[in-house]
Amino acid sequence: MKSVGIAIFTAALACLGCERAVVPGYELSASMRAVDKDDVEDPNKLRHDVEIQLEKHCGTPLRPKLIGHSELDADYLAHGAEVYRQRCAACHGNSGYGNGPAASVMYPLPRDYTKGIFKFVSVVDGTKPLREDLLRTVRNGARGTSMPSFALLPKRDLEAVVDYVLVLTHRGELEDALREAAIDEEETIDDKLATKLADNIAKRWVVPKNKVIHPLTVEPPYTWDSIEKGREAFAGANGVCFKCHDRDGSARNLLEVGKDPWGHEGRAADLTSGMFHGGATSIDLYRRIYGGIKPMPAFATGYPSDPDMLWHLVHYVQYISGARRREVVQSSLLPNERR
Repeated sequence: MKSVGIAIFTAALACLGCERAVVPGYELSASMRAVDKDDVEDPNKLRHDVEIQLEKHCGTPLRPKLIGHSELDADYLAHGAEVYRQRCAACHGNSGYGNGPAASVMYPLPRDYTKGIFKFVSVVDGTKPLREDLLRTVRNGARGTSMPSFALLPKRDLEAVVDYVLVLTHRGELEDALREAAIDEEETIDDKLATKLADNIAKRWVVPKNKVIHPLTVEPPYTWDSIEKGREAFAGANGVCFKCHDRDGSARNLLEVGKDPWGHEGRAADLTSGMFHGGATSIDLYRRIYGGIKPMPAFATGYPSDPDMLWHLVHYVQYISGARRREVVQSSLLPNERR
């Protein structure tokens, strides 16, 4: 009798705990859901037609497709989708809009992938990122944000989840392109139009070699002379950086610096915190200064007569990045021990 009871209990647990989880479907963007009769004659038909084309070109959460990469195995992308659901969807949302259930309590907000824009890249402003840029961000995380490092994930998981992020990115871009074609150009949403727009997206993601940021000069030694030159360019009489970051780099004045590419109010970074979202190595900082990071402008051509100045700025930023820690250490010392 006891064994029968155990069997029944085990069967009940199996029914409760082993049922396959329901995978949520993709959702349309807020912009697409907001389309009304002032935009098109039949908004519901437009949304229906767009969903059909998105599924044809981008697949479903269980069978995703990456535009421009038909060679990628469907099971591989499905594995990436599963890793994404487990590791990323709570913040970035199931469809990649940055609207996951945890997003509302985060600052900075999780990235909206569907705009096709990424912040921490090794290419000039306005160019699509390299795939390695996305891999680097997933591996390293974004220090000072809620984005952790996933360096301990198996290589296959890292590769697959990045390619799945690109699925969501391309899907968002195609959705926006279809909506704009229907509203602004009054085109009919059909296979021919969707294929044309998908091909354009694939072409935009082929990054020309001349768009990749390569330092103009070899990095000079990290010396007091280099730091001082960087300080002068940053906060001196002809400096420009202090206007947003303050002369000490702390950005305490919280100046309005404009909106970022996602439409959010930007904030100048507190460089003294040492928490650089896109990495703190010399080449990481060089790329940010050279290529800009909206709303911060690019300084690629800012010092034509002294291209080493970009490196001097890097060295000054690296120096002040430890300012808070130095203050803490100094405050803990006895007066006769302080320098």
